[in-house]
Amino acid sequence: MSRDPVVDGLRAYAMGGVVLGHWLVTGLVLAPDGSLSQASPLSAMPALAPATWLFQTLGLFFFTAGYASARSMAAHPGGARGWLARRIGRLALPAVALLGTGAAVLLIATVLGTPDATLTVALTLAATPLWFLLPLAALVALTAPLTAAVRRWGPLWCAAPAVVVVGAGDLAARLLPAADGLLPVSVLAAWAVPYLLGLAHADGRLAGRRPAVALVAIGVAGLATLVGVGYPVSAVGVPGAGVSNLNPPSLLAVALAVTQVGVGLLVGPALARLLRRPLPGRVVGAVNRNAVRVYLWHQPVLVGVTALAARAGGALPGLHTAPDGLPWLAARLCWLPVLAVVLVLLLRPRRVADRPAVGPAERLGRPVGRVPSGDQPGVR
Repeated sequence: MSRDPVVDGLRAYAMGGVVLGHWLVTGLVLAPDGSLSQASPLSAMPALAPATWLFQTLGLFFFTAGYASARSMAAHPGGARGWLARRIGRLALPAVALLGTGAAVLLIATVLGTPDATLTVALTLAATPLWFLLPLAALVALTAPLTAAVRRWGPLWCAAPAVVVVGAGDLAARLLPAADGLLPVSVLAAWAVPYLLGLAHADGRLAGRRPAVALVAIGVAGLATLVGVGYPVSAVGVPGAGVSNLNPPSLLAVALAVTQVGVGLLVGPALARLLRRPLPGRVVGAVNRNAVRVYLWHQPVLVGVTALAARAGGALPGLHTAPDGLPWLAARLCWLPVLAVVLVLLLRPRRVADRPAVGPAERLGRPVGRVPSGDQPGVR
């Protein structure tokens, strides 16, 4: 099955946005007793809230997941059931590996006397990304009926009930604040919207500029309206704020996802030309091959680098200091390449050996790949 370079490019951008966004908004402050506590630069620098619209790219992630699911299900020789088992396995195995490794590291850190506050922060940041797998697995399981619905009624009519459910969840969260954490249906409904758009794109329903322009217009109008009626500007949660656009996802998160999908489709031709170049193509290919592992491991890398650096020396600017101003942001930007290198080294494929294994023929002095003339078919 041929791949769509534009979808691959959007998935790579989505992954980069999530990783960089988390690394930029997650401050880990080193206390005098050696423990780490979590803080957000958005609390001290609220003017940076609009920048979160560039880094909160989960909508693009679900859009590309919907596209990939539809294409791979159609091409799978084992039918929808065999495809689903394989797809769920590809999501679950990296999560199991993360949990197993994390448990071992947590045990070692406890034996070494790591402060409880640091362990709590590490466990929270490592486990939080796992929520993403639950709605994704549910939508993957529903790919077949959702695809049939999109083909019958179109993506907009299919997405309309999901938007209504998210709006009802927003209203309930404001009228009944205690019910805010009891609305998991909003999570599934919100991310079903970009997933449905991905299914429609795989079916050829979003080809051309007109659908892309329509999505941008709908998304931008929605963003402007929602901000105007009092929704928070930040696309991610801010500590201390009464309302979050991401936990659970609000109508603003849905409008942002629709806008990002529309913009992504509009820049598709330019993105395709860029990815024909060797270096961008290789980078995007590597990110796509390791997308789930990158998503699951980028926060443990941040915690690990920060904790090890704290043990090695004192508080380092941008890594252990409070995120209270632009100097912290400048220092954190300098740490991003370090974190990226550690993440690449962690996820780099391990080679068992530099040369192929020696087979019986080589051990007997017979060159591999050559068959004696008497053993060739048709030779007697």
